[in-house]
Amino acid sequence: MKKDTLLKGTLILAAAALTARALGLFQRVPLEHVLNDQGDIYYGVANNVYLFLLVVATAGLPSALSKMVSERYALGREDEARQIYRAALLFGAAAGLVITLFMLGLAPLIADSIMNEPGAAASIRAIAPSLLLFPVIAMMRGYFQGRQYMSAGGISQIVEQILRVTAAIGIAFTFAAWGWGDESIAAGASFGSVFGSIGAFLVMLYYARKLSAGDKASGGNRRSKPAGRLKLSGIYRELFRLSVPIIFTSVTVQLTYTLDSILIKPLLSGHFAPDTIYMWGSVLIQRAQSIAGIPVILAVALGQSIIPVISSAYATGDKVKVGKQASLAIRIAVFSGMPIVLVMSVGAYSVNALLFSTSEGSPIVAMLTFGTIFQIGMMITNSMLIGIGQPRKATMHVITGMLIKIALSFALAPWLGVYGLILATSFCFIWALGFNILSLKKRTAMQVIEPRRWAGFLATIAMVAGVLWGLEWGVLNLLSGVPDKVGYLLAFAAMGFAAAGLYPTLLVMLNVITREEAESYPRPLRKLLAPLFRIRGSRARGV
Repeated sequence: MKKDTLLKGTLILAAAALTARALGLFQRVPLEHVLNDQGDIYYGVANNVYLFLLVVATAGLPSALSKMVSERYALGREDEARQIYRAALLFGAAAGLVITLFMLGLAPLIADSIMNEPGAAASIRAIAPSLLLFPVIAMMRGYFQGRQYMSAGGISQIVEQILRVTAAIGIAFTFAAWGWGDESIAAGASFGSVFGSIGAFLVMLYYARKLSAGDKASGGNRRSKPAGRLKLSGIYRELFRLSVPIIFTSVTVQLTYTLDSILIKPLLSGHFAPDTIYMWGSVLIQRAQSIAGIPVILAVALGQSIIPVISSAYATGDKVKVGKQASLAIRIAVFSGMPIVLVMSVGAYSVNALLFSTSEGSPIVAMLTFGTIFQIGMMITNSMLIGIGQPRKATMHVITGMLIKIALSFALAPWLGVYGLILATSFCFIWALGFNILSLKKRTAMQVIEPRRWAGFLATIAMVAGVLWGLEWGVLNLLSGVPDKVGYLLAFAAMGFAAAGLYPTLLVMLNVITREEAESYPRPLRKLLAPLFRIRGSRARGV
């Protein structure tokens, strides 16, 4: 098996995440035809319990395992890496068994006493067997990430979602055709996750055999540096020590969003009309936070890809490589994230009205979505600090940022309303990002963007934003006679195509991306940018 580069691994994981999200949205449409509101609640309760327990069982551990494995392989301590992997699999198997039995045995108690939905017990029991395998699958994905083989995890995630969605819809419609009630139909749909877990496990097992065969063929069983038998207690202590800060930094965004939903009424009451507060809260929680979650998908994938790359280079003392990879990662995040952020923030009116019933609250959507560029930077630099063995720095910066966010919320919300809360959230991300960069620069040769390129990058952002704004205004006015949803869709599509063409063109023409830097990009991107470099070269020669 050939290792995936940082860019290839990121694209694989991002594509898998986007596919999973798209399939998850697709699944809701047919299920609405066979489930009434009560059935939807049963299915949703079971899914939420399942996701919560899965996070409890595995949160942070795959990334921690990825770091530990990549460091050992970089130092030639392959035997230690294999021992750590086996210990992680053992933990995953035990966790899966315990949680599955817990869900099966206590489903009525969970449904009735905790979730206040007694009818969801059957759905909780139906989804429980999928947890037998998912903790093990998570550990296998972490190991493959540590070996820098991202394809296995990405393909297993896609197969998992396809099988889960197909099985859920098929079983639900079959039960409905048989005349079964909502409890049974919801339970049948929940059981679809079991098929997804089996498919994902089989994919990971296939890649595990393939990797093992590749290791043997290339001398993978050669004698590594001498290593005694590691104690399980020591392995688990290191795993959990690394996973705790990973968990904390990964939940920062959700925590800030939860804080906003908690604080909006207490801080705004008495300063704004109740109807206004209710509208702001509804738009912020149901619309803006959902839309703002889209641009960060690439950052999540890049964060998973960068940890093993940075860890292996840092473990060998190759600070030059660490600096190059860190610089490349932050540029990928900023350069690729910015056009998505611009389309969804400048075009917030069309995006909001297209996805929801009205365009109400579009400025809120625009403001929160634009701030995600700082969120993306924070998430990537968090992963870099974890990669160089500084998880406490990332955690400290996040904690102080959260404290400042709370203080600013109390100061700004009574004055600016919901926009004060959003400003406080953005400042939290900016604070953590700024101190993360300072910490990385002290320990590596990382450089975000060379000073001479900043002017071109800022000019690119301003010009693209202006074009997108004018394009949206023009399309919506030109198509004022067509159905509203059609106009919003075409306006959004036009902005997307314009950004896809104009943004990279300006980056190249304004020398923000150099030909030398582009050589490290995947072949499809190099081919896409090559004509632009030729045009720029011709202009520079006066041709």
